[in-house]
Amino acid sequence: MPTPSRPLRVIQWSTGNAGRNAVRGIVHHPDLELVGLHAHSADKQGKDAAELCGLDAPTRVLATDDVDALLALEADCVCYMAQGETRIRETIEDLTRILRAGVNVVNTSLVSLCYPDFSPKLKDALQQACEEGGSTFYTSGFDPGWSGDIIPLALASTCERVDSIRVTECMDYSTYEDPGFTGVFFGYGRPLDYDAPLLQPGMLKGGWGCMVLMLADALGVSLDEIREDHERLPAPETFETKMGKIEKGTCAGVRFEVQGIVDGKPALVAAHVNRLRQDIGPQWDRLSGDKHSGYKIEVKGSPSLTCEIEPVGEDGDHNTAGILGTAMRVVNAIPTVCAHEAGVVSSLDLPIFTARGVGGVVR
Repeated sequence: MPTPSRPLRVIQWSTGNAGRNAVRGIVHHPDLELVGLHAHSADKQGKDAAELCGLDAPTRVLATDDVDALLALEADCVCYMAQGETRIRETIEDLTRILRAGVNVVNTSLVSLCYPDFSPKLKDALQQACEEGGSTFYTSGFDPGWSGDIIPLALASTCERVDSIRVTECMDYSTYEDPGFTGVFFGYGRPLDYDAPLLQPGMLKGGWGCMVLMLADALGVSLDEIREDHERLPAPETFETKMGKIEKGTCAGVRFEVQGIVDGKPALVAAHVNRLRQDIGPQWDRLSGDKHSGYKIEVKGSPSLTCEIEPVGEDGDHNTAGILGTAMRVVNAIPTVCAHEAGVVSSLDLPIFTARGVGGVVR
């Protein structure tokens, strides 16, 4: 992992769930310096990053929506975490503008870009901007991202033969405080016949097909096609969650699969089992023993391997851990991305990178 000769100057773009964690990660990282903060909301303008992101000491970095002023800071990298799925055109305009200005970007928006070859039109626009600016662009996260690329490929590196890989997120979303986007997108608390945006034809593939294609390319496998499958389950009674109030009979569980088909069979699968209570969908997959929420990676072949990962935040919550992991996956990538040659890259193009230091926080 490259160590820069000076702290790399970083602009954080957005202060949402992941963005707040990213700011703290940047401030605590020994190789990074927070120099700018972009925020869309008028009520955030002019506020110190510490106030917006839960830091004890002021950073003297104030939130702004003045893009010209931010790009004038001559930062090394932008950590971009604005909501992208509902504003694809605006997001690409933001990203290409930053890249053309010669600023590298690490990104958690537009998750299909975790493997840019999956979205060739978007990749072409970003690649052109990288070439014009001499900059590098990288996308990752917890899922899609880390759980579905580095981890299964690390397991597969010990195999003589790989017959299939299945990555399943088994996660209770009841403590995930995002009813306005994730809740609506999944259809939680809505009738089972509600046209949930995530479950419209092509949407699951658009979100998680990148993971399936990346695994296929890494393994040298040609896919016949990528298929989608999903089902929903109702709440047995009315109950409250951080996703909102879930009325009896409305959606309280979503299970889906994005299947990479090889020789007519699902060989590379990205799956989700997302409940709002642990008793929803007892027949659905879950982690072993008393593990509450996390990821199960199953590699079938010679040898066969099963890995279960249970993320736990400092507050004991799995969703807290997942949000922090999403942020730090790209924050920790910044030195490696800044040292890479210009262009649009994926995890397959980068050397291994990790946190720096040991002890309570990255130091």
